[in-house]
Amino acid sequence: MLSRFVDMIMIRTFEEATLQEMAEHASVPVINGLTNRTHPCQIMADILTYEEHRGSIAGKKVVWSGDGNNVCASLMQAAGQFGFDFTFTGPPTLDPEQVWVDFARGQGVKVEIERDPVKAVEGADLVVTDTWVSMHDPQSAKERRHNQLRAYQVNEALMVHAKPDALFMHCLPAHRDEEVTSAVMDGPNSVVFDEAENRLHAQKAVMRWCLGV
Repeated sequence: MLSRFVDMIMIRTFEEATLQEMAEHASVPVINGLTNRTHPCQIMADILTYEEHRGSIAGKKVVWSGDGNNVCASLMQAAGQFGFDFTFTGPPTLDPEQVWVDFARGQGVKVEIERDPVKAVEGADLVVTDTWVSMHDPQSAKERRHNQLRAYQVNEALMVHAKPDALFMHCLPAHRDEEVTSAVMDGPNSVVFDEAENRLHAQKAVMRWCLGV
């Protein structure tokens, strides 16, 4: 029915299997708006934002600090596609899926897992984080996640170890002074609001590509 009504479908859902089922049966393009496992449209906006500010992202060092979640997974996929190196720093209990690590490495880019966040961000061109507790996670997960991730907060003391012109990104909404301090989020290296705006422009480009125009 949906394929008869519309020219394309964007779906935000929890289970990746739901997205795959929709794509299998639809006769129109299906865009992944977000699943528990991946968030590619966000990363398209992030790449656009980086390249607006600093030029090509190829060969740069991107560091993810925190939970190896769906946004992290898609950023690792992008590392393989766009040719940038990727470092994950976070607790072992929240590592990204090995399949994403293997994909990026299989494309010839350098992927590292570094438990020490200070070492991880050394020489970084871009530092990225996300909320410690997702919108649909139960409240009971909050304290447990905070205990695991507190050492991976992106703050001024951490950012000083990155390159002086390193950018900071967060897909928003952020929990200020949890995963990132207000000083970093509102600081000169932060491009979070350009990043948010670019969700609009990047996704219009995805739609145009799907329609072949």
